[in-house]
Amino acid sequence: MSELHKFLFEGLPVRGMLVRLTHSWKDLLARRPGDKAFPSAVRSLLGQMSAAGVLMQSNIKFNGALVLQVMGDGPVKLAVVEVQPDLSYRATAKVIGEVADDAPLEMMVNVLGQGRCAITLDPKDKMPGMQPYQGVVPLHGDQREPLHKISEALEHYMLQSEQLDTRLILAANDEMAAGLLIQRMPVEGEANLEGQPGRGEMIGDHEDFNRIAMLASTLTSEELLSLDAETILRRLFWEEDMRRFEPLRPRFACTCSRERVGQMLAGLGREEVEGVIEERGEVEVDCEFCGAQYRFDAVDVGGLFAAPSAGGSQTLQ
Repeated sequence: MSELHKFLFEGLPVRGMLVRLTHSWKDLLARRPGDKAFPSAVRSLLGQMSAAGVLMQSNIKFNGALVLQVMGDGPVKLAVVEVQPDLSYRATAKVIGEVADDAPLEMMVNVLGQGRCAITLDPKDKMPGMQPYQGVVPLHGDQREPLHKISEALEHYMLQSEQLDTRLILAANDEMAAGLLIQRMPVEGEANLEGQPGRGEMIGDHEDFNRIAMLASTLTSEELLSLDAETILRRLFWEEDMRRFEPLRPRFACTCSRERVGQMLAGLGREEVEGVIEERGEVEVDCEFCGAQYRFDAVDVGGLFAAPSAGGSQTLQ
């Protein structure tokens, strides 16, 4: 069963989370059987992004979707993961070329150095004129060196956007997607778990975080994918005083629906949709996330444009 474990290190401004996506991840992959399956390296990338997205969503207090995207100039034009507040998630990618089984991140999306990682927070209850918040970082470090892993890109994002030291270990195969996140919490004001005044520490200059992050970095991909949560935390942090919380249960779920597809078709305009009906006899739309198929015949399309709300425009998410 998929699970997410949160924990704190007592008396230290350091928190952590461990996620293991098992049944939910296999359910997601099962939506693309046979020749519809993504290449192995793309599946691994999406698995790591799914684990990271669940970790990041659970780390914030936000009533809306967290959308993690990687886009660029390689054979993988786009990889996207969406995680809802209840930790339900979905993922997909747009692949336009050959991808080697062992292709690193830069060979998939950053061949010419134009790759980017974006994190969008899209609130459920938007006020009029309210836009989603989005942060974007390039897929290279401060010295313009290419980043080889999505974990490196997300650590860089957290450092740039949140000014928080973060260590992220990610791994995925066809059986599981998993991740371990260690993060230094702010030491100013009420968030100071040490009970000391803020010391104006520089990024990367906290001894306790550095020690725990170093321990976390010893975790291999094989261990992350093969060991249970109890074993991982005990082996890594057996000398630390840790407070554990009740595990949460991430799951795969898609937000597509016939109604949303109908709204999308209405937004295309009557002439274009009826042109497809005349040519093919029906309109067929497949959800890129879950593989669900939606078919609209001439009667269905007529109902779309006869409805009072048919003027609204919405793209399929």
